[in-house]
Amino acid sequence: MMRWKTMLLALIAVALGVSVSQAADLKKLKAGYLPTSGHLLYFVAKEKGFFQQEGLDVELARFTNSGEGLTALKTGKLDIGSFGTSAPLAFIAKGADFTVFGGQMGEGHGLIAKPEKAERFKELKNFKGATIGAVRLATGDVVFRAALHEAGVDWKKDLTIKEFDSPAAVLEAVKKGSLDAGLVWIPYFTLAEKQGLKVVKYSGDVIKSHTCCRQVALTSTIKERQADLEKFLVALLRAYKFYLEDKNGTVDVVAKYVPIDKTDLYKDIYGGHLLVSPDPHRKSVLQFWEFMKKADYITSNESIDNRINVRLYGNALATLARNEPKEGLWKKLDKEFRSGDADLHIKAH
Repeated sequence: MMRWKTMLLALIAVALGVSVSQAADLKKLKAGYLPTSGHLLYFVAKEKGFFQQEGLDVELARFTNSGEGLTALKTGKLDIGSFGTSAPLAFIAKGADFTVFGGQMGEGHGLIAKPEKAERFKELKNFKGATIGAVRLATGDVVFRAALHEAGVDWKKDLTIKEFDSPAAVLEAVKKGSLDAGLVWIPYFTLAEKQGLKVVKYSGDVIKSHTCCRQVALTSTIKERQADLEKFLVALLRAYKFYLEDKNGTVDVVAKYVPIDKTDLYKDIYGGHLLVSPDPHRKSVLQFWEFMKKADYITSNESIDNRINVRLYGNALATLARNEPKEGLWKKLDKEFRSGDADLHIKAH
């Protein structure tokens, strides 16, 4: 039996371009994800061997929503999680010792409704009296609550927001008519369209370029495993390069984790309503924190400056630039990283 295990390990190692001893020495990390095409950096890094190339054995653990995933992270069942922007910030506001150290996706949420109700929700003032569904702690939910607040609509009094455990449940409730509209994330707004519903607004129509899923870990993990997390980000950067250069290959990989029609996946990933980047986007996260407080989604006097670690991402970029000096992408990303994010603005509707 041991002989067969050794042979299997050798075959895996050869396939990944590493020796048997190297394969045995891979550092283990457990990362939590949601079944969305927006988490493609994880899927590509795993399936294309980029984690292994960096000496990492990354186990991907699936969760239904951000609250579940962050609870697992908080209790030490995960090393890393990618669970929105609003969710980790809400946990931090309640005392969780989390640190954001990278990015995954931006935008990627949408408001869906039946065709006969879609026109009503094109203007935020018309949300008054409506029943809206949202996934607990979802970033898209906070984007729309912040926009409603800005438009003078009191989301606590002027409408009813029902929270669900999954975007699939929101979609079904909209179809059945128990909700006037619902907020879901990618790929569920694409699936909603295929089932006869309409996407009334995308989250990027409300706050352009807003962040969504960030790379989050316990602050203690950041301190104890800095080298491993830098390598993790190097692997995500390589996955980002693959995403830019091989669209069909990326769709093929994502289809293993999000088993829907590949034509729909391609539309989801490259259709203009999903932003992909491993950059932590520090300034945008800080602004999102302020949006959450202003909209009365959280209450906190804490500064989160020290809850966003940009050093690991900067070091990962520097490693790639040093090892591959002719690769223009690393220089481009480094320039964007150093120049910082543009200001986020809630658009009037």
